[in-house]
Amino acid sequence: MQTEAVKADARQAEAIAEMRRRVVISSTIGNALEWFDFTVFGLFAGILSKLFFPADNPSSSLLLTFATFGIAFAARPLGGLVFGLYADKHGRKKALVVMITLMAIGTGLLGFLPTFGAIGIAAPLLLLLARLIQGFSAGGEFGSASAMLIEFASPGRRGFYGSFQMVSQSLAFGLGAAMAIGLNLGLSPDAFASWGWRVPFILGILIGPTGWYLRQRCDESPEFQAYLAEKAATAQPKRQTTLGQLFSEHPRELIASFCLIAAGTAINYVNAIFLPAYAVAELKLPLLNAQLGLLVFSLANAAIAIAAGALSDRIGRRAVLMPAMIIYAVLFYLLLQRLVAEPTTTNLWQLQAAAVFLGALAGPGPAFMTEIFPVGVRSTGASLMYNLAVMLFGGLAPFINTWLVQATGDKAAPVYYIFLAAAIGLAGLSIYRARPQTDAAPAGLSPLPLATDKTAARS
Repeated sequence: MQTEAVKADARQAEAIAEMRRRVVISSTIGNALEWFDFTVFGLFAGILSKLFFPADNPSSSLLLTFATFGIAFAARPLGGLVFGLYADKHGRKKALVVMITLMAIGTGLLGFLPTFGAIGIAAPLLLLLARLIQGFSAGGEFGSASAMLIEFASPGRRGFYGSFQMVSQSLAFGLGAAMAIGLNLGLSPDAFASWGWRVPFILGILIGPTGWYLRQRCDESPEFQAYLAEKAATAQPKRQTTLGQLFSEHPRELIASFCLIAAGTAINYVNAIFLPAYAVAELKLPLLNAQLGLLVFSLANAAIAIAAGALSDRIGRRAVLMPAMIIYAVLFYLLLQRLVAEPTTTNLWQLQAAAVFLGALAGPGPAFMTEIFPVGVRSTGASLMYNLAVMLFGGLAPFINTWLVQATGDKAAPVYYIFLAAAIGLAGLSIYRARPQTDAAPAGLSPLPLATDKTAARS
């Protein structure tokens, strides 16, 4: 009898381990596919500006393209709110399946869109519509996918599991850069301008069936299932809506989340979207070299994010996050000054290499942003703050930095943007204080499984 019980326990443990692997794989691959489509637009900004926003001044065309890139981020907070509320009510899995399907629709529209030369002003308007669809879909991805990962994590390993959210984003930037490099090398300039730029968007349509299949094979988060079961079994007085509860009971969690993402997203979008276009337009460096640097250091960031997430499980989230922000800001200042003074590919690569500290910042970020919220408002809180910060400090980063350089005449002006973002991130982490564990549980429910994570109190 005891042997059978041991075997049953072993089978259950094996099934749990297999589902954890399945969740990590589906979350990482599905999220990477979704972010690949969302970011490749920025990587192809140069050719898109000519095809959809033709103007006598190339800088003006680029500015309009980056404005379209940024406007799409306005849809992200709405998407984050809608999908966050949906995930907190109906489950993480259902929300993730819907989001990846919607992203495929927006991407497909981009892939087959006529240019300005074919249909005139309708072309940039349809381009904007496609970007808004993508933005709405991407808005809920971070909160729901991160919640799914940390809620499946084994005790004491939430930083490690949550880091795969950012691994997927690094892979997306790397895949986008690899695609851009391959098309630039394999096609003539005329062929690339005629049809080559459409290839990543058309291939991106595959995210629909691929992501749907991967995510359908995962179970719902056990922590969320336990939350629903306990909520249903416990008689509770009528309470506030999810949003009302979120803003009235968790203001410091909201502030800390917003500030952390403001810093991380500014670094991310300046490095991955703005810098390659800036190197070509302002410093006259080869686009291929900028894309190659982005590819190499994006892949490096994926490995660093995993290591940083695991380290944060041992020494605490802030002990990893705060030094990463400070070191990156200092290096960005020193290396950008050198690049402006001597615009060479070597100096550009050194500046891009400094973004490996983004991996150290990104690794613990998803765990920090999700575990500080109770499970009943977790996806909504993380999604809403993530997308507000990304809209203000990420989506507009290429536009603002391009404008700063043009308005001031100072090619090193992006330094001030990075300094501001880092200061906001440090301030948010400094003022946050973890609540007593019982504060994290909604009224009428027992404390959440967050207590099993030893680093939660040190976040």
